[in-house]
This record gives sequence, structure tokens and C-alpha cells, in this order.
Amino acid sequence: MQIQKSFESREVGTLYIVPTPIGNLEDITYRALSILKSSHVIAAEDTRNTKKLLNYFDIHVPLISYHEYSEMTRDTEIVNRLQAGEQVAIVSDAGMPAISDPGSRIVAAAIAEDLPVVVLPGASAALCAVVGSGLDTNRFLFYGFLPRKKKERKHELEGLRKERATLIFYESPHRLKEMLFALSEVLGNRRIALARELTKKFEEYARGSVEEILHWVETTSLKGEFVVIVEGASDELIAEDEVSVWWKALSIEDHVEQLMEEDNISSKEAIKRVATERNLPKREVYQAYHIN
Repeated sequence: MQIQKSFESREVGTLYIVPTPIGNLEDITYRALSILKSSHVIAAEDTRNTKKLLNYFDIHVPLISYHEYSEMTRDTEIVNRLQAGEQVAIVSDAGMPAISDPGSRIVAAAIAEDLPVVVLPGASAALCAVVGSGLDTNRFLFYGFLPRKKKERKHELEGLRKERATLIFYESPHRLKEMLFALSEVLGNRRIALARELTKKFEEYARGSVEEILHWVETTSLKGEFVVIVEGASDELIAEDEVSVWWKALSIEDHVEQLMEEDNISSKEAIKRVATERNLPKREVYQAYHIN
């Protein structure tokens, strides 16, 4: 067990998690600017982007980079700096660091060494989008980016099909259409909202059903990363799913035999249907019924 008293006097340094504007530079807080100015070093996902921000606010603090492909030595370097008493600030390209961002690894490394981690409140594209979506905000689940491969993406969405909470995804413009088709196929024609260019001059929301948004996407130039907000599962959908999975308590062998008996079909046809209903390879069902 670990208890952190964030502002208790200690000989080690503090790791500050500093959100930066997702578009409009005026969204940065006075406290964020103060922490950036007083830090010994700023760890940035992309030092080129962060340099522009620091120049705008006349901040001259050394920058080091961290990113998805950086070596674990960067985590060790930051931990060593903190243990030596330095104040380190982490920023991402935009928004809250460590959310769909490799900064989470540095946070975990600092906590593992019992070093204080202080998170500043600030800009978040996910929160802006879910509030502006018009969908339920009492419960929401942030997922981030879905897998790129079609099979893996479908598998993840199937796992979210019965989730009642509003779902929050990030998606790039060149994969958005594929993602929407997957939503339609797995989750159905739910209400969704797309948000892009948040806080910027060309901020835009598109709200409607999956089918309506797909039609809009077909006729629109897609630029900038999107936040995709998806309506959670309804009680009716969950009830329908429970009815449709009547075989859930049955073994594969019993499932095959019940189909043969009730529908008066051959074992070959029953095996084929069981494989489809359970989303299993036909060979696996055949072995379970005839061999195992």
C-alpha cells in the first residue's frame, strides 16, 4: 500500500503531469504555465510541437523527448532526475498526458519508486466531445484507438456490445470510414457524434445515427483526428442478445444435438450452425462433437 501526500516536503523532486491546449492556446491555465516555467526539465512527446508552445509563452526550459518507441532508459533518466530532487513536467502533443499516450509508462515508473506524481487539471478532447455530443454523460467509457486490423477491431467491439455506458473512441481521418462500418456491423445503427478541430476556429460536431454519419462522411473531406462518441447499449438490445444466446449454458455437444432434434437436421448441418452461432471454427465444433 502507498499513501502520497502530494505537497509534503520531501528531498526528492515531483513529477507534474501538465495538460496543454488541444487547439486554442488560451485554454492553458496559469498554474500550468507556472509549473512549466519552474521545472528543471520538460519531457515532451514531440519536442518540436512543444517548442512552439513554449516559445509562444516565452518559456525557456530544457526539453527531452519521450515517445512510444523510446528506450526504457528515458524512464530511468526521469526517475533519476526526480530522485536527485529535480522537478520534471510531462506534456503530450495536446491535452492530458498519459491518456492514449506513452507518458503513462513514466507515471507508473515514478510511482513504483515512491516518487510524488501531481496531475494538473486541463484540456481533454475526450471530455469536450462527450459533453458536446448530447449523449448520456452519467456513465461513459473511454477506449481510445481501436485496433487497426479488421478482425481485432471487430473482436473489441463485440466485447463492448452490451456496455450501457456511452463509449468514447479516438480515430484518424483515413480509418474513420472503416471504423463506422464496423460500428454499424457490430453495434447496430446507434446514435453517435463525431467531433473534430475542438476549440479551434473550424470546430465541428456531426450528430446522428451511424447510417446518417456514414452518409455524411462519404460526402465530406476528412481532416484532423476525430473523437467518436457512441450511444451505450439499450436494455432492449441486451434483452434481445440474452434471448438469442439460448445455448449459452449448453456444451458444444449438447448444442449440436439439440439443433438436430428440434430442427430435424443432420449432424453436419447442426455443426455448421453451431460454429456460426458460437463464432467458432467448424473444425473445432466437429472435434468437440465427434472426437472429444
